[in-house]
Amino acid sequence: MRNTGDGSFILKWSDYELSLGERTHIMGVLNVTPDSFSDGGQFLAREEAIRQGLSMAREGADIIDVGGESTRPYAEKISTQEEIDRVIPVIEALHRDLTIPISIDTFKAHVAREALGAGASMLNDITALRFDPDMMSTAAEAGVPVILMHMKGTPADMQKNPNYTNLIPEIIEFLEDAKDRAVRGGIKERMIVLDPGIGFGKNFDHNLEIIRDLAQFRKLGQPILLGSSRKAFLGHILDREPRERDTGTMATIAAGVMNGASIVRVHNVKMALDTVRVIDAIRRGRTGDANNHLV
Repeated sequence: MRNTGDGSFILKWSDYELSLGERTHIMGVLNVTPDSFSDGGQFLAREEAIRQGLSMAREGADIIDVGGESTRPYAEKISTQEEIDRVIPVIEALHRDLTIPISIDTFKAHVAREALGAGASMLNDITALRFDPDMMSTAAEAGVPVILMHMKGTPADMQKNPNYTNLIPEIIEFLEDAKDRAVRGGIKERMIVLDPGIGFGKNFDHNLEIIRDLAQFRKLGQPILLGSSRKAFLGHILDREPRERDTGTMATIAAGVMNGASIVRVHNVKMALDTVRVIDAIRRGRTGDANNHLV
């Protein structure tokens, strides 16, 4: 990754290059789980998951983020082998047909290694490499981009009355420490993306404050990922079920992009592409064209 000095970044590795300063990039969410909060069970069947991944690529996703274990509040843990069995066949199939990077959403080093061997080329760890002692070396040896997220607590307890003395500075301090720890662990700084963790140990007001003040995270000097898609705080505002929250999601994406988000993680790629094109045009005065990511 090269910081161009104006908040723009070029993330380059292996066969991939993402020019994050030219336009906002879209990460499509692919949950191969029975219990994720938004689409649990919808893509648990292997063929359905593969079909959805290919569809998101056609619709303009720049990255497909595959996860096999739900990290919603109070989610039940699953074994490493079960997680592997869910995600590896999907990653292998997508890798054969896609030219865009595939991210593995996991905090388990063994799952990460298997996924990287199957064709994944990014790591998205909600624990910022803290929960599995082997995750740091796995990421460093792979030399791939790593997304480090802020989470207060664990999925089992993170929503039990989360509180902060000073929200934004505390999250910034956490992410700065996570970045420094990753660099000390052998991960190149140019490979680090930071995520303030909407909905992970945050209450309703915390989530709104993060989106409103997202520009403050730019002082960290890394690309910022915003993952607000269909989250519970939108349900509280709109009184809608998760799959009915896409319009609300796009409002948060618009605010996030205006405040400097480099990547947005979404369930509805088609709607997100339209949103970021318009906001990019307003903010940057130009637009990026969607690509056909099928070989």
